[in-house]
Amino acid sequence: MLLGLGALGGLAGLAWLRRTPAPIQARAWAGLPPAPPADSGPYADNGRLEGASLFDPVPGRRAPESTAVDAQGRVYASFDGGMVYRFAPDGTRPEPFADTGGRPLGLRLHPDGDLLVADALKGLLRCTPGGEVGRLATVTVLADSAQGLPLGFTDDLDIDSQGRYVYFTDASSRYRWPDELLDLLEHGGHGRVLRHDLQGGETTVLRSGLNFPNGVTLTADGSALLVTETGAACIHRLWLSGPQAGVWDVFVANLPGYPDNIRADGQGTYWVALPSRRTPLLDATARLPWLRDLVARLLAHVKLPLKEEALLVALDDQGQVVAYATGGGPGTYSYITQVLPHGGDLLLSSLHQPTVARIPLSQVRGERA
Repeated sequence: MLLGLGALGGLAGLAWLRRTPAPIQARAWAGLPPAPPADSGPYADNGRLEGASLFDPVPGRRAPESTAVDAQGRVYASFDGGMVYRFAPDGTRPEPFADTGGRPLGLRLHPDGDLLVADALKGLLRCTPGGEVGRLATVTVLADSAQGLPLGFTDDLDIDSQGRYVYFTDASSRYRWPDELLDLLEHGGHGRVLRHDLQGGETTVLRSGLNFPNGVTLTADGSALLVTETGAACIHRLWLSGPQAGVWDVFVANLPGYPDNIRADGQGTYWVALPSRRTPLLDATARLPWLRDLVARLLAHVKLPLKEEALLVALDDQGQVVAYATGGGPGTYSYITQVLPHGGDLLLSSLHQPTVARIPLSQVRGERA
């Protein structure tokens, strides 16, 4: 009897959800995505991300999505509440650096010493240091729209070696922070890749129609731009020079996770943070937009039980795997959003953790002491 009542209650709840207006307009994927690669070969579980050491916490702040390091080795991190903090090189003594008034995500240091910020709510920003101890940086908006369309979800950026052009992503023109999951569920192609000219002030759309374009990085020689497309589990490449200048191609497809930020080490290796595909929410519903509409309705009432894991991958100039690391045990620094090589370590960022983490590069590569 109780089982029957439970089933009836479940059916009633499902019927109620179906009648609730969906917050998205889900679309079937144009092509069925391949199954995620097996947990074997180059993508075998290895536990190499266990035991990362944490930076000092920042009272009242969490979710450091991105980091950058200046010439003095100080580490900048973008936290919730609109704040960017600066740590001493050893990860101690966090101090407020800038208040964007939005949600700072991607960070990059300009050659002139200013910090450029991709702020999900405010657009592309420049933060000029205050010049006095304890004084916050001056925040200037560089771009908040492009070709008549406001920037809805400015996500990540990189700067060319001359300090003139900023390449950045607008992950979604339809959904704003923190509704990135709605954009991924809809799969409506609302994302853009852009370039901002710091000298002339113009912002140009380089590509549109992507499903949550996220991290960006220039290749070591500056000949191409790599862009992660989270909603398609792949990385695109835009050739900037040479005989293929202006051509887009796929740098690597079917990653084992949905790629977030990507960072270069300057020597031809590209480090990618990979929130896992092992909870196959997007893959399993690729051809079932009605089901993704239902999941979107459900999100207004419950939190999805996404598994807390840690994954990252390093790729060479040809898109081949040169390092892969996973973690999932107690205390793992999970849901990594950026991997930044610095010295002999990797700096890890996350939307689910209280502060930045550090892990030896040799450990991630599986090298013996």
